[in-house]
Amino acid sequence: MVARSRIARTDIEIAALAFGGNVFGWTADRDASFAVLDAFTAGGGDFIDTADGYSHWAPGHSGGESETIIGEWLAARGARDRVVIASKVSTHPDFAGLAASNVRAAADASLRRLGTDRIDLYYAHYDDPQSPLEETVAAFSELVDEGKIRAIGISNYTAERAAEWLRIAAAGGFHAPVALQPDYSLVERGYETNGLRAVAEDADLAVFPYYSLARGFLAGKYRTAADAAAPGASVRAEGAAKYLDERGLAVLTALDEVARARGVQLATVSLAWLRQQPTVAAPIASARNTEQLPALLASLTLELDRAELDALTAASA
Repeated sequence: MVARSRIARTDIEIAALAFGGNVFGWTADRDASFAVLDAFTAGGGDFIDTADGYSHWAPGHSGGESETIIGEWLAARGARDRVVIASKVSTHPDFAGLAASNVRAAADASLRRLGTDRIDLYYAHYDDPQSPLEETVAAFSELVDEGKIRAIGISNYTAERAAEWLRIAAAGGFHAPVALQPDYSLVERGYETNGLRAVAEDADLAVFPYYSLARGFLAGKYRTAADAAAPGASVRAEGAAKYLDERGLAVLTALDEVARARGVQLATVSLAWLRQQPTVAAPIASARNTEQLPALLASLTLELDRAELDALTAASA
């Protein structure tokens, strides 16, 4: 049975795996992106996560490439009402930061690229200390009132700033965030102790961790420094290599044991562990091609038992 989640305090229901759209137009061209989206939805996925800034860092790119490809796919497949779309604001070179006027302009630009009249979940991608938080909170709330977005999320915020957003929303009668996007995985567990999980629990926020596979490390792709430096390695390999220490290798050993016993791949186990953690609604994971998708989608039907969860948790402590 496919695991499903409801985004807290909304009527938005999703399969409990979000596809990370940062690859679209970057490491996956238009045809590859269409093929991946077709396979993801055919396999039970229905939640796509992107941002207006994807992929401005790539040579020759200016931002918005991912949203544009998703919009073209939605139009070509007539799929808008069959999927949930999350996007973000603050990193597009033309719409940097979270000033109210920028949030409004960026949302309109995202809607045009996506070819839709609403974004289901709209995140503040990165905190902007230069813009008064009261102004940002009000701008996001107005977008909900206007029907341009259905729900609000925050990403890459500290626990203190996330709590402040929630306080401002409550005091001003604004729509409050319902989702949180932190860096969280078997090898990045700061979310559990840095106050963010406590905020999520107190405010009933749905949590969507990014880097769920630690840039490919938790898929078992990189077991030595040579693996990460090999020709053809992912552009994220350097980031994955930092986990090649005693703790990281212990995590891979624990994953190997569970994966062997269950007859699945390491990525499947890694994502299932994360999905079964408190507050997590769905991990975010991406694939450059359709060959990488089955291991991700298999996590939707894998339920780890208490002994397996405890063994993985202990190995990554």
